[in-house]
Amino acid sequence: NAYPPRQPARRQLFLNFIGGTGKTSLSVSYAHRLAELGHRVLLLDLDSQGHATKCVGLEGEAFERTLYDVLVKKMSIEECRVPTALPELHLVPSNLRMATVDLALMPMSRREYRLSKALGSVGDEYDFIVLDAPPAFGLLNLNAIVAAQELFVPVLPDFLSFHGLKLLFETVDDIEEDLEHRLDRIFVIINQFNPTTKMARAARDALEQHYAEFLVPQVVRQCTKFAQASGEGTPIFAFDPTSRAAHDVQALIDYTRAPPAQEQTS
Repeated sequence: NAYPPRQPARRQLFLNFIGGTGKTSLSVSYAHRLAELGHRVLLLDLDSQGHATKCVGLEGEAFERTLYDVLVKKMSIEECRVPTALPELHLVPSNLRMATVDLALMPMSRREYRLSKALGSVGDEYDFIVLDAPPAFGLLNLNAIVAAQELFVPVLPDFLSFHGLKLLFETVDDIEEDLEHRLDRIFVIINQFNPTTKMARAARDALEQHYAEFLVPQVVRQCTKFAQASGEGTPIFAFDPTSRAAHDVQALIDYTRAPPAQEQTS
């Protein structure tokens, strides 16, 4: 296979302040598929539960070094990353130690920029740096937003999602103002969409109305195989590449890989 042309690393953050949106299954399958396509990908697990680590078939507790060591002990990404089953995909794992990271960062100077600075040293080695963040406020996610160029926000097609989105956009605005960091692009992705339910269709219509310039036209449909794959610690493309979820994640990749000029023009 011919490798895709190399490009400066795009830092992409998957984040929603509301939990249960299927964010990790989506981010890991997205990163895994990019690696399958020949891109060099670094996946960072920011969640103390280590779900992204589990989703690539690894156990966070097995690793002595995690993202915690990068952020708090100033270790390099190179010292803490680990290989995965795909040669093009590397992981910076996470485990329960990450639960105390906000507390550890608190007294540090320029604490909001620790992750951005650490990623600076490996930017030339990767085409995509994908960050999977926990559903929380705090210094860790502040670091993640400041480090990112593009924000991916998976939402469920229900009205609870609106509250989370409003909060997230307000936070992004504050960061833009206070830390002078502006995201290049924001993608709102409807996940676990079931077109047969009236509520899902109504929520989708409302999202189209309020967030049209950010909403990805392709939805990720509800798919039991997606949940099964995550449960078994396997990205959807390794579990069932013919599934609806795999098809929809590929459509998401095709859409978001297009040059920025083609997108978000309302």
